[in-house]
Amino acid sequence: MRQLNLDQIRTLVAIADLGTFSAAAQALHLAQPTVSLHVSELESRLGLPLLVRGARRVQPTPAGGELVERGRRLLRDADEAVEAARRRHAGLEGRVRIGVSTTSVVVDLLPPVFETLSQRYPGIELSPMFVGSVDSALGLAAGTVDVAVVALPQPALPGVRFTPWVRHEMRALVPAAWPALPKRATPAWLAQQPLVMNEPGTRMQTLTLEWFGRAGFSPRARIEHNYDVAMRALVEAGYGAAVLPLRQDHVEPAGSRVRVLPMAPRLVRHLVIGYRAQEAQDGPVARVVEVMRERAGKE
Repeated sequence: MRQLNLDQIRTLVAIADLGTFSAAAQALHLAQPTVSLHVSELESRLGLPLLVRGARRVQPTPAGGELVERGRRLLRDADEAVEAARRRHAGLEGRVRIGVSTTSVVVDLLPPVFETLSQRYPGIELSPMFVGSVDSALGLAAGTVDVAVVALPQPALPGVRFTPWVRHEMRALVPAAWPALPKRATPAWLAQQPLVMNEPGTRMQTLTLEWFGRAGFSPRARIEHNYDVAMRALVEAGYGAAVLPLRQDHVEPAGSRVRVLPMAPRLVRHLVIGYRAQEAQDGPVARVVEVMRERAGKE
């Protein structure tokens, strides 16, 4: 048997609701012979009567009533599918996977983006993926990541575009219990301390080691870890000092076991937004990038 025709189902439902072929034709903006043809073709396809023609009103047969009720659901689902496709194309709905390198991006920088998206585009779901700068950028090219927040520098990738986003100030987090803490963390002082650093191959570790290297130091980490929260916990425990990105307005609460020291010379991480160039004009990715760019000037 051939597949059901949704136009014929819509005609059947209209006749059942309005009671006559002529009323259904008027409501659907169809010629009455077309309405009659829809019903006859549908009955022929199913091999059973669907309507009982009365003197004043047309009534569905028991089989026709069953098809009408199920047809309503089919039509509703079809209409919702079409609307969802249109909203997806317009960038109003969809799931966007955003690759990030550290939890600080999610904790410090993305909440305003989530807030604006939920107000402006409630149908867009932003899903963070903690995969690091390198894998985030490669994920864009492979199609496993839709938007990436990565640190410069980044190699050129075919079909991938990077646009500046925010400057993230790096600070030294040290145990408050350590004696004789300086006002600023210099490479010479910090190189003498036990260090908690990001794992090898990450942009964070490369950035930190380059900062030491420019001053002639090449320290080794006591432990390497990629999660800011875990690194901070190790600092609180007195296990070592860490270099982490913090907001410029960050203030430690009273009684904190962590002291935040500015770094001398300053160390700044430049973050960029990465996305596939063909998705820059429409779709949910374009809406996410739009909001991120908008929020960049407010951080």
